[in-house]
Amino acid sequence: QVQLVESGGGLVQAGGSLRLSCAASGSIASISVMGWYRQVPGKQRELVASITRGGSSNYADSVKGRFTISTDNAKNTVYLQMNSLKPEDTALYYCHARLRSEGDVYYQTYWGQGTQVTVSS
Repeated sequence: QVQLVESGGGLVQAGGSLRLSCAASGSIASISVMGWYRQVPGKQRELVASITRGGSSNYADSVKGRFTISTDNAKNTVYLQMNSLKPEDTALYYCHARLRSEGDVYYQTYWGQGTQVTVSS
């Protein structure tokens, strides 16, 4: 059974920083992409940043230059360093991974349980 466990959310003042972590565990054969999405009540979940196993990253325009995604492939862990936080970054942040479990042929999408980030003005 594959699990994604997030940590690092919390309350921070505008201009501050937070670092989110997400560790994938279980019978994992291969990971192709890991990333972070966020969602506020009443809105669709949106991509914040993603990174391939090879290190290619992609960011939402709203976070470019402020957020940095990185991975520790040996630990199957993805990080999101969030700097210069704004109140509009307030959301529930979800870890995402596209991976293949041991014994499986196809890649599947997995989600973490979400971690709240609140930025006060």
